[in-house]
Amino acid sequence: MAAAKPKEEEEEEEECVPRSDCPVDKEDLGRQTWTFLHTMAAYFPDKPTECEQESMEKFMQLFARFYPCSQCTEDLKAEIKKNPPDVTNGCEFAQWMCRLHNSVNRKMGKAEYDCRIIDERWRDGWRDGSCDAC
Repeated sequence: MAAAKPKEEEEEEEECVPRSDCPVDKEDLGRQTWTFLHTMAAYFPDKPTECEQESMEKFMQLFARFYPCSQCTEDLKAEIKKNPPDVTNGCEFAQWMCRLHNSVNRKMGKAEYDCRIIDERWRDGWRDGSCDAC
């Protein structure tokens, strides 16, 4: 029969549960950022006013300028300069956001998103109703 481990050893072996009140790490910040940006793009008006278009262009420029990751900021500013946001309408802006995300994913060696299903992913939910289950 194995000897019981001291309580200190048992506690050390338990899985580390991160505190919820700590600063976000780079990976979590990235995931949360993309969720916000894609959702914002999914709800951008189908027929935006000139003011809404200008505001969104300015928002993306300011977002790129102040994003709290220096390398990300430089890459995003360069990408926006090369491919400015298409704020013609909601569909075009959502597609632009998807292409931007895929550009970042390619640089990071990550899988690309299927831009044909962005409405399901970011606005409407999956057609099988699985997002409405709970």
